[in-house]
Amino acid sequence: MHASKAKLGISACLLGAEVRYNGGHKLSRLCSRSLTEHFDFIPVCPEVGIGMPTPREPIRLVGDPQAPRAVGTVERSRDVTDALAAYAERMASELQGISGYIFMQQSPSCGLERVKVYQEGGRPSEPGRGIFAAVFCARHPDLPVEEDGRLNDPVLRENFITRVYAHAEWQRLLQQGLTRRALIAFHSRYKYLLMATDPMRYKSLGRLLGRLADYDLADLAPQYFSELMSALKKCATRGTHSNVLQHLSGYLKRALSADEKQEMQQLIGQYRDGIVPLVVPLTLLKHHFRRHPDRYIAEQAYLQPHPEPLSLRNAL
Repeated sequence: MHASKAKLGISACLLGAEVRYNGGHKLSRLCSRSLTEHFDFIPVCPEVGIGMPTPREPIRLVGDPQAPRAVGTVERSRDVTDALAAYAERMASELQGISGYIFMQQSPSCGLERVKVYQEGGRPSEPGRGIFAAVFCARHPDLPVEEDGRLNDPVLRENFITRVYAHAEWQRLLQQGLTRRALIAFHSRYKYLLMATDPMRYKSLGRLLGRLADYDLADLAPQYFSELMSALKKCATRGTHSNVLQHLSGYLKRALSADEKQEMQQLIGQYRDGIVPLVVPLTLLKHHFRRHPDRYIAEQAYLQPHPEPLSLRNAL
């Protein structure tokens, strides 16, 4: 299901472009080495995009943390807030085909959260959000976004990339022409992934689609997708993963011997207790389903939500 590369927006400095205020970069080894084989990156530097030179006077956020201004650190009268916001609006329109965005952390233009906002006298106050990132994300509320630093956490990394592939699959579905039948099939494919991330919303989405005939598809589909992306944003736990593994193993109860069932249960228990990573019981489960195929299970995104070479579940 991962035939074509998904497109990702990314802060240009993370790919090694020397666009930072000091003429340097913030090359991310994860992005430039591991992820570049699987994604087509579209690098963006908003500060260069609005015509600021490199190197340049740094900017910082000042004022109300909920609506800060981006001004020069030396030339305080230099206010680039409106220019950054306008550039974000432009890029939000131009980058319609992306399935995710990786932002440079703590940047006054690109930071997603915890960006310092300064008050009179140079005191930092409650943190805010970079100007470009805030406007861009407001235009694409369902787009998977993450900061480069947080992607060093294996749980957050796996969660983000799972959402990117779900977003890309939804875009392909829309391009092919969404039908009620296709929406039901899409939801069915994401059943166990939803059960692992947000069991409550999994049930509410099931109820929503149960009344599909009562809605106009053009109205329901965006609502469904927003709910789906919110649900997938929650990180699955060892408990919820274990619950899904138990459900999936139930499809094999007539096919496996008593010893094979015991081995499966033992590995699920060891995963739940933190002894082995998720990939261990999952590999055994896939092995059994190769021997005893089930068409419904073969369609489940949970079994392989992202390309296997990324090895994202080895550290979960």
